[in-house]
Amino acid sequence: MSAASIEQPFSLTAIADEIMERHPGYRVEIIGGHLLATPSPDAPHARALTKLMRPFIAAGLDDGETEVLQNVAVWLPTGDEDYAIPDLVVVDADIDDHFVENNAYDPVCFRLVLEVTSSNWKDDLKTKVGAYAQANVPVYVVVDRKHQRLHVLTDPAEGDYGNHRVYSPGESVTLPDSIGAKVALDVTAIIEAGRSRRT
Repeated sequence: MSAASIEQPFSLTAIADEIMERHPGYRVEIIGGHLLATPSPDAPHARALTKLMRPFIAAGLDDGETEVLQNVAVWLPTGDEDYAIPDLVVVDADIDDHFVENNAYDPVCFRLVLEVTSSNWKDDLKTKVGAYAQANVPVYVVVDRKHQRLHVLTDPAEGDYGNHRVYSPGESVTLPDSIGAKVALDVTAIIEAGRSRRT
């Protein structure tokens, strides 16, 4: 008796898991049926993220009805296995009730997603814009370290954001009330935090 070969279904999730196992520290996301692999962030990326968390926490968004979290995956409607892992999120406090699979959560509980760009800055400024808009995430913020700007995208509809404002150093940004509190961001401080201090 011979053993018949059984084909396993193609799974991007299995490939993503294998990449993360072979390359600890890499962030692997699936958007539009494509794998996006990003190396571990550098110190300036982490510094900018820490600087960004402070105003959200000071506004009371990490207590009560909402939480401020890092690296929590949002399930995306762009494909059967699609998910993204934003650097920072503001979510409803009942996020645990919205678990989908593969450590990802239903986008309905996300009030804001935020990315600090790394070497994959084009993904944050293009690929993820459509994905987060399709998921109806109300506010998407991008700290664009390459071009030294901050992007705030709001009003998702039909796979895009209806409002996209770009802010430069010297400006202050007040985020929409829909996130649950008044939060103002100092663009200069955030951009400076994200710059390399290496000489």
